[in-house]
Amino acid sequence: MANKTLITLIRWLVILAMPFFLGLGGIRAIIAWDYPAWEYQRIPPDRFGFTEAERLELARATLAYLQRPQPADDAIYLLEDLRLPGTNDPLYNEREIEHMLDVKRIADVFTRVVWVTGIIVVGGLVFLWARAETRPQAANAIWGGGLATTVVLLVIGLFILVGWELFFVQFHELLFPPGTWTFAYTDSLIRLFPEQFWFDVGVLVSGGTLVAGLVITALGYGLRKMGRAA
Repeated sequence: MANKTLITLIRWLVILAMPFFLGLGGIRAIIAWDYPAWEYQRIPPDRFGFTEAERLELARATLAYLQRPQPADDAIYLLEDLRLPGTNDPLYNEREIEHMLDVKRIADVFTRVVWVTGIIVVGGLVFLWARAETRPQAANAIWGGGLATTVVLLVIGLFILVGWELFFVQFHELLFPPGTWTFAYTDSLIRLFPEQFWFDVGVLVSGGTLVAGLVITALGYGLRKMGRAA
């Protein structure tokens, strides 16, 4: 009975962890990828004076800050040292700096969640797959995790497509203190990362995670059928 309880617990942990592992992993992948180089070819140029090269260089420097392993307070100097092109004026004002401190703290939490859920998913599946008698539970966990990811990301993806403004506001209100995440169109954060940039990120992450969920669901379904036929 204890073994059955443990196996059931591991299966459910894998199922529940998989959407977080895939979804937040997609966000971390965007941060690590040179995404602005691709996105800036699609969206209008900065109307306040950044050249394409300047915009790309500054966006990469900002993402490099988010990729640093140090805590936000230790790495923020990377943004404080950035200057507006051709001047000695800071690229980011105090409100933008404070917001980017919050952004990195949340991004670092996402990273930790990806590692923890990744260990749960991979470790749990290895544990279940290691013995022939528990392999059907491994197949069920793969199928269930893929299905959970598909359902969750289908809802999020539809929300983004039909109610982007509401999704964008609610996402920020959930993660950031009220009034700290809105900026003027002339502020550097908006010039480098306009709303269209984030809409495209949302579509890419949700769409990519949805596809991953569908593939994993199909894989789990096939493994379940094979197990029943054996």
